[in-house]
Amino acid sequence: MSEEESPLKYLLAGGFGGICTVITGHPLDTVKVRLQTMPGEYLGTLDAVKKIVIREGPMGLYKVKGAANSLDPGVTAPLVAITPIFAVSFFGFGLGKRLVARPGQQKLTDSQQFLAGAFSGMCTSFVMAPGERIKCLLQMQTGNEKKYSGFLDCGVKLWKEGGIRNIYVGTCATLLRDVPAAGMYFYTYEVLTRTLQSMYGSEVG
Repeated sequence: MSEEESPLKYLLAGGFGGICTVITGHPLDTVKVRLQTMPGEYLGTLDAVKKIVIREGPMGLYKVKGAANSLDPGVTAPLVAITPIFAVSFFGFGLGKRLVARPGQQKLTDSQQFLAGAFSGMCTSFVMAPGERIKCLLQMQTGNEKKYSGFLDCGVKLWKEGGIRNIYVGTCATLLRDVPAAGMYFYTYEVLTRTLQSMYGSEVG
């Protein structure tokens, strides 16, 4: 594989892509949470955007709760969580391409592209599984008596109750979901890039 496809470059590009994803997607996530948790307050998506901006300013879209909640992590939490996941995902793809390529091979076959993407899914699963387990446990809490006070508290208690194995419960299911999904994701990306390059020139991609 060429030096242009260094796994380190995939790592940096993936991390930057994760930051861009959060910056562009977090406002809509904020609106979604407001609509779900504050029924009757807003007439719809556009009305929620308008009222949030008027009451809290444009940066109000980068918070989950109201401006008065000083403990609200806002955009910080997804930046911390999603950025490394994207970085690991693309790093895994770059490394996977090197692992499946034969010596001197410049272009991978379709099956090799899929395998490289699947390897990325395996790498990402081991990063995502603990966070998804904690998120699900927090979402399942109902009523006033809650076992976990937050993300960190949940992680610490899971560790104390069963160590690393307790934190990684459900990893096999995550692998079964993410490995083939990542394989198809990167395979489709490469095929579309190659198709557009043949149609519009090498500047695409």
